[in-house]
Amino acid sequence: MEPNANLEWFRYADMDLLSAEHLILHHPVHIHLVCFLCQQTAEKNLKGFLLYHKNEEPPKIHNLDILCDTCSALDSRFEQIYVPCEKLTNYGVQPRYPNEMEITENDMNNALMYAKQIAEFEPLLAVRKSLEQNL
Repeated sequence: MEPNANLEWFRYADMDLLSAEHLILHHPVHIHLVCFLCQQTAEKNLKGFLLYHKNEEPPKIHNLDILCDTCSALDSRFEQIYVPCEKLTNYGVQPRYPNEMEITENDMNNALMYAKQIAEFEPLLAVRKSLEQNL
């Protein structure tokens, strides 16, 4: 896979995180959308890692638990972010539909914290750095 195409996964993850951070500054805060973007940040980072290591399109799923397990098979350090992935997984689908789940401001703040924790996870940063150096 071309480094630019792979790096796009990480760039889109960055855009999702920046969008989530931007949205929390506006009132009323769209809590559901912020949580969805946090889940997307994690999903795209994990898929970028998988694409880098497997050189094939990542699975078309939104379940971060499965994606994290798949990453863990390649690098056991991913076990360290399993809980944040697990916490964010439900925000991949339900927040996009009315009355699917109740999400509080505290949930949103935690989702943002988990998304940042995953985005700053060393194995992901290492892959990204490698891709940027190969441009």
